[in-house]
Amino acid sequence: MATLKDLENYKDYEFSTGVFTGKDYLSFQTKYINYLKSMCKEKGWELVNVGRNHYCFSCFIKNDKKFIYLSISDVRFSNGWYNNLLVRTALHEKDYHGGQNCYTTLRNLSSYVEDMFKIKIWVGVA
Repeated sequence: MATLKDLENYKDYEFSTGVFTGKDYLSFQTKYINYLKSMCKEKGWELVNVGRNHYCFSCFIKNDKKFIYLSISDVRFSNGWYNNLLVRTALHEKDYHGGQNCYTTLRNLSSYVEDMFKIKIWVGVA
């Protein structure tokens, strides 16, 4: 399983680019997703609906009947994958509109999501 330290080794890394997704990014993406799975397992959550894209990805974190959408922006242009993760509440694991956009860091993601799950009035929930 990948650790936070494994991912931090990619800070300021210059990923390949082109028509086809580079092997370096595919390896990084697998490590990142495995890290998220490990984090979720530790907290009793579930990682669902992982959408792998060209040089970015998104997923949902599920806790009971609550969902949080997480989006990792294109890694080729900055360390946004580490410093600026988009998170928001969601109705279900296919709700790409959800609640208000919020941002956190990878280092703080676990505690941030934990706090979001504690929200009593779930924004975006019908």
